[in-house]
Amino acid sequence: MKFLPSQLLFFFQNKTTRKNLGSLAKFVVFILTIIGLYSILFHLLMLYEGREYSWVTGLYWTLTVMSTLGFGDIIFSTDLGLIFTITVLGSGIILLLIMLPFTFIQFFYAPWLEAQSEIRTPRELPEGTSGHIIITNLDPITEKLVAKLKKRNFQYVLVVDELQRAAELYEAGYKVVVGEPDDPATYHRLRIENAALVVATSDDLINTSVAFTVREITRKIPIVTSANNEHSLDILQFAGNNHVFQFAKMLGHGLGVRTLGLGRTVNIVSSFDRLHIAEISAIQTSLGGQSLADIGMRGKTGVTVVGLWEKGRFEVPQPQTVIDSKTLLLLAGTRKQLDRFETRYATPEKAHSPDAPVLILGGGRVGLAAAETLAQNNISYRIVEKRPTLTSGKGDSFIQGDAADIVVLEKAGVMKARTVIITTHNDAMNIYLTFYCRQLRPEIQIITRATNERSVSKLHMAGADLVMSYASMGANSIINILKSDEISMFTEGLNIFSRPMPASVVGKNLIESKIRPTTGCSVIAMKSSSGKLIVGPDPLIPLNGKDELILIGTTEAEQTFLELF
Repeated sequence: MKFLPSQLLFFFQNKTTRKNLGSLAKFVVFILTIIGLYSILFHLLMLYEGREYSWVTGLYWTLTVMSTLGFGDIIFSTDLGLIFTITVLGSGIILLLIMLPFTFIQFFYAPWLEAQSEIRTPRELPEGTSGHIIITNLDPITEKLVAKLKKRNFQYVLVVDELQRAAELYEAGYKVVVGEPDDPATYHRLRIENAALVVATSDDLINTSVAFTVREITRKIPIVTSANNEHSLDILQFAGNNHVFQFAKMLGHGLGVRTLGLGRTVNIVSSFDRLHIAEISAIQTSLGGQSLADIGMRGKTGVTVVGLWEKGRFEVPQPQTVIDSKTLLLLAGTRKQLDRFETRYATPEKAHSPDAPVLILGGGRVGLAAAETLAQNNISYRIVEKRPTLTSGKGDSFIQGDAADIVVLEKAGVMKARTVIITTHNDAMNIYLTFYCRQLRPEIQIITRATNERSVSKLHMAGADLVMSYASMGANSIINILKSDEISMFTEGLNIFSRPMPASVVGKNLIESKIRPTTGCSVIAMKSSSGKLIVGPDPLIPLNGKDELILIGTTEAEQTFLELF
């Protein structure tokens, strides 16, 4: 397809192209007819004036006048000849300088460029392709997934049914193949038998069709799909999907469990074998204003502080780091160690009044899932929803109205609420409501969702204490299926991963290895060759070449570790 003959063959085989070329040919014939007619009239008028020129001269005069060159070497002497000259000149401007270029662009040049773009868009994967991820829909989740796959050197392909859309995505740098997502032939061209995973995140009907189409070809390739509605779960699971996620519900639960005073103060957000990663707001502890060196947490509880989050900014902790009351601590330890931490440092009574409700702005799937989590923990809540159909007959916990209206917010109890959870699917609205609530209640906890990744930093600037990205949550859930030796957490951009002991650090201790200062990754555990897990290893113990390191860090820090070690 890269050579001109192949491109021309593809171009001229198109029915629309042949029709366009026919129209262009007719217009060119019309212009040539006009030129011939003018040449004949030129001869007749010159004979009328008593002069005679060759046919070539007549053609020459006609073309110079119609193209507005007008050399002036041949002119008429009578008024009739001058009127004819003006007519030829005017028609030449319209036909040659206006209509011909536009006709050529419309019927040839633009279709040629479109065909060039289309011909570059692949229709199948090369033979031998294997281990790739097939994505059937592009949305915020799969956009983020593609970015993560690129960083981890996974091959992927995006199935697009519209040729123009496929060409646009191809030009934007996506790896695409043109095809219908419910056509078995598409998946044969995608080498489905050698794929690692199929990801379907469209609506429930299309996802079901995709699952049946794939299962018509193979039973062994795992399928990950999303479910928008509760009643679709059984159907999607029956269709042969290995992993069915209700991403909206997962996000709602994730927002709800981060409410101050919900159950235990230490919230476990991820697990790696017996190692647990937990988070706790510093306001719920007695650690505010102290440095990590002064606290001596590891020696007293066995828990390691592996990260600090403040307004969306992740910091690798240092011994001299002072904990601010607004900081979110990321802890690593076994369940017993976390229990000791909670007993020694947690002070939940500082966080809220027991009677303070939680205000949820937005009564969609995410908001209802957050409310479900709060209800399971016996925490009162109020949901503010603008659409009457979602609040009618739901009881006192649902307030119908605009969340941007101070009267509605006061009716819902914003002035005494312990937490505001903002769950609308409109990021611009979430930014507005976050800033509004922060102005009303400077000390209140504000948790909000972001649909698109670019909105996360803006929401933190607006005053959110915690932002959960819908795109990151979904992408991380899929990445966790692909990489069993790595866990991408709901916390944006933070990963737990295991790697064999680098040869360059064998015999050194953790301090001498300089892993943390050079890469930004923290060693939170080590796994011996016998399978024993050592959580929070002593930084002075020599590193054994047969052991396995378990680290935590941002995606960029992980990449730096891989490059240096």
